[in-house]
Amino acid sequence: MMMKLTYVGGNGGGGGAGSGTFWRIVKNRSTEEFESLPYVCTLLNSSLWTYYGIIKEGEILVATVNGFGVVVEAIYVTLFLVYAPTRRIRVKTVGLVSLLDVGFLGAAVLVTRLALKGDTRIDALGFLASALNIVMYGSPLVAMKTVVTTKSVEFMPFFLSFFLFLNGGIWTIYAVLVKDYFLAVPNGTGFVLGTAQLVLYAIYRNAKPSKKFSIEDGSQEEHLIPSSS
Repeated sequence: MMMKLTYVGGNGGGGGAGSGTFWRIVKNRSTEEFESLPYVCTLLNSSLWTYYGIIKEGEILVATVNGFGVVVEAIYVTLFLVYAPTRRIRVKTVGLVSLLDVGFLGAAVLVTRLALKGDTRIDALGFLASALNIVMYGSPLVAMKTVVTTKSVEFMPFFLSFFLFLNGGIWTIYAVLVKDYFLAVPNGTGFVLGTAQLVLYAIYRNAKPSKKFSIEDGSQEEHLIPSSS
């Protein structure tokens, strides 16, 4: 669970943290340079952790927090589809949702339900969700790279970074207390990356951007969904 306070796993707290970003998107009727990939991945992540919380005894907190995350992230992804600045970006986003949030999630549920049982099923799903959680930290890393390149924190909202830090720390403590290391490893990673993002924010929050991006020149396409190459 990557736990942002988002949802536990996704883990449950980042939803509210991103509200300012999405009010901006709705107001401007454009996703500008904001990344859709982090929200597509978080939707998948929250879904996997919700399933994990359901099948593992005593993990109702994980299921409920991440279940809320599924609802919030689904709304966010819908906004990205509605307000994508170009058809090409919208088509790519639809492709990501179909591949990850429908195809991959469906396959994971079917395989673990039909081929595995008991503790083996729980361990397999926990390992899968944890691995995905760690891999999806590529999204915060992309945001950090953008900050360093542009010398601007405009597209790395403070509260998303703060809740990544806070969520990772809280869920890491929880995971240690309940001795669930599938939760501890990815959330510990989130705590470290959240800390790094806050440090970058402190460094660049008053820095003058190295260049001005405009929606008209189409440059935001490179950042909304990284190329597959």
